[in-house]
Amino acid sequence: MIHPLTYVHPDAKIAPNVRIDPFTTIHKNVEIGEGTWIGSNVTIMEGARIGKNCQIFPSSVISAIPQDLKYKGEDTVTIIGDNTTIRECVTINRGTTDRNETRIGNNCLIMAYSHIAHDCQVGNYCVFSNNTTLAGHIIVGDYVVLAGLTAVQQFVRIGSHSFVTGGSLVRKDIPPYVKAAREPLSYVGVNSVGLKRRGYSTEKINQILDIYRILFVRGYNVSKALSIIETDIPVSDERDEILSFVRETGKGIMKGYTRRHTEDMP
Repeated sequence: MIHPLTYVHPDAKIAPNVRIDPFTTIHKNVEIGEGTWIGSNVTIMEGARIGKNCQIFPSSVISAIPQDLKYKGEDTVTIIGDNTTIRECVTINRGTTDRNETRIGNNCLIMAYSHIAHDCQVGNYCVFSNNTTLAGHIIVGDYVVLAGLTAVQQFVRIGSHSFVTGGSLVRKDIPPYVKAAREPLSYVGVNSVGLKRRGYSTEKINQILDIYRILFVRGYNVSKALSIIETDIPVSDERDEILSFVRETGKGIMKGYTRRHTEDMP
């Protein structure tokens, strides 16, 4: 059902059972899948591709042009997967010629006032808490949780199943399966709670812990740590994913664990 006080461009492709509330504007070259609800005062701009059973809450702006001075009007898109919820006042910009798209996966929750800039690639089952900000060209894996007020610098990668604490400034890549906190952002452990919720065995979680003790706790440089991990840790999908992620990092990975003076006090 499309409310009569909503404007929908005649070229937009809207599935028959989409609900659109009043005072919302749908521009041309937009596609919205079955079962999706668009709240009031939402603006869906050119190039939006919104999946099935999504919820977009009031005052969000989807697929606005990039906030990038290099953008020259090229034809790009914003793709949002199925079953994703976008809360109030979220802004998501479409891509540039770098990737030609900004993409958010399935079953994500993007909470109020968050911003996802041009050319970001967000995986499935991600949760971004209120006021999370992603600059351009960021890659986020599956099952990533970014707590409130997290700000991520452009071109950073965040590995799958990682958790970033609230108020963090993310300037370096965050490998998979970890918890990140402090300033500057550092490794503070493996996201064991999240992994247990997703069915990872204790044995698998302990192997991931062993990998990150070598990489972040024992004081090796990165190349030495990777060599030890490859030699001493049995082959597994998780081990190989971590090795590949660290070897392919562009900005470098975040800091390892360092004990603060206050933690040594009784």
